[in-house]
Amino acid sequence: MNNLEKIAAFHKLGQKIVDLPEDEIVKLAAAAKAQNGWFSYESVKNALEGIAFMLEKNKLEEWVSKYDFESVSPKVVGIVMAGNIPFVGFHDLLSVLMSGHFAAIKPSSDDQFLMKTMVDWIIEIEPRFKRNIEIREKLTNIDAVIATGSDNTARYFEYYFKDIPSIIRKNRTSISILTGKETDKELSALGEDIFSYFGLGCRNVSKVFTPKGYDFRDAFPHFEAFKEVANHNKYRNNYDYYKSIYLINKTPHLDTGFVLINSTDELVSPISVIFHQEYDEIENLTSVLDGFKEKIQCIVGKDHIPFGKAQRPELWDYADDVDTLKFLTRLT
Repeated sequence: MNNLEKIAAFHKLGQKIVDLPEDEIVKLAAAAKAQNGWFSYESVKNALEGIAFMLEKNKLEEWVSKYDFESVSPKVVGIVMAGNIPFVGFHDLLSVLMSGHFAAIKPSSDDQFLMKTMVDWIIEIEPRFKRNIEIREKLTNIDAVIATGSDNTARYFEYYFKDIPSIIRKNRTSISILTGKETDKELSALGEDIFSYFGLGCRNVSKVFTPKGYDFRDAFPHFEAFKEVANHNKYRNNYDYYKSIYLINKTPHLDTGFVLINSTDELVSPISVIFHQEYDEIENLTSVLDGFKEKIQCIVGKDHIPFGKAQRPELWDYADDVDTLKFLTRLT
């Protein structure tokens, strides 16, 4: 298949997702939740909307126009997928197929149903892709690998795949920088960046920086629209646990009734907790963030990713800022 045919196929996939009947999304979400209790209806629908957002024809055309596919020699590329949010491995699969390689997929045990469903849709729309996709239990006899996991599993991946070209991703999180001049609309959108997928994604904001003299409590009313997260049993268990820990240890914190705020210089907050830190000068904050460079996925705020858009990446917003398509088109 040439690029135009692949673009047409994935554009059709985007249209299929847009046109999914509500009852089918409900069924997908129910089946996904049976496999992974974090996969709520809202999370599955949000993930589907994010994929459809990427698969607009003009975006696909713009994305691939920056690469040379003519000299690509097809390889077997293993994809070790994470399972923290629904369909999280889709972009890697899309990249491998667009670049003309064979995708050997190892879905997370937490996201097997949804990824198999996605593969079925792709082959249904363009049967020729069947020759280029295989779901595997073990990734042997591969020429390259894209693997996503925790810091611990990354060390295993680095050893196991040391002899082949690789992209290996570790734990990351995202932050927001407030200036104190945000509008009500922007603060409400920040809630989306924090609470979508219950905060489980690496693009979810887990820490907020505010200027000295700014009362972060002023933002709390804008988060009220997301208080329903506390009705999810897994999220609630986290909230109750960390609230108890803070109370027992007499750790100063704020409590909205559905999320805890802990002022600390640490970066990665647990689920149901927002870390908060003040800064005096933006220049000083920049030096602080440089120390966390390898742990930050994205930054939300003015002059950065717009509020509410952290979980709506474009095709060219590569995880860990590593250009996946460049890697794939240069495999030899």
